[in-house]
Amino acid sequence: MSPSTIKVSNLAPNTTEQNLKDFFTFCGNITSIDYNDKEHTATVTFEKPSAAKTALMLNGGTLDGSHLTVTSDSVNPDEPDQPEEKGPATHPHIDQTDKPRAGIAAEYLAHGYVLSDHVLRRAIEIDNTQGISKSFMSYFTAIDKSLGSRVGGPDQTVTGKFQEVLTGAHAKAKEVDQQQGISKIAESYYTKALQHPLGMKVRSFYTSTAKQVTDIHEEAKRIAEHKKNPGATPQPESTTPASSST
Repeated sequence: MSPSTIKVSNLAPNTTEQNLKDFFTFCGNITSIDYNDKEHTATVTFEKPSAAKTALMLNGGTLDGSHLTVTSDSVNPDEPDQPEEKGPATHPHIDQTDKPRAGIAAEYLAHGYVLSDHVLRRAIEIDNTQGISKSFMSYFTAIDKSLGSRVGGPDQTVTGKFQEVLTGAHAKAKEVDQQQGISKIAESYYTKALQHPLGMKVRSFYTSTAKQVTDIHEEAKRIAEHKKNPGATPQPESTTPASSST
């Protein structure tokens, strides 16, 4: 079996091959799916072993109302990811497999999938063990510096500017956005998030391994809001406590 292959069982009767593809694409590029609709099982092969490790993290996740069993005879989830050699890029780009697992988990939640706290804790544990990939750190820093140069001049980062003068930097960012049309070229969620005073919190979520399950839920809400309204910057969570039932 390929070192990039997983087995999925306990699929719901109404789960289709397309449902499977949509679900596991968050882990990384899929090269093939062997779907057995009679036994409600599937074999999914990814382009990269790191994607298969992310998929194993989803054991116990929910698809179409059924709790999935995700296993592999060839993938060792505890084996460190092998970094890829990538040449310098003229434009920031990141592969799904380069992202922190907690960030991927937040994307699942933002798109309406159900992951238990156990799965979310597993994502945090993997990030703690593996660390954040150099590719993702370089990508995120490139965005931060690109925006920072527009807001504060050369060699500035936008999150650093916000930390220096939070309200003033936000106003400055909005002013520059209007004058130079940054919104027209700020296509990614990360870019828009870093333009908001909330940027320090977003940056910390993606570049630090110190986080809790609630942090993943909060990031999922920000991603979901951006998904509904791509032109808006993510808003901070309400400080008003939610009412609880007894």
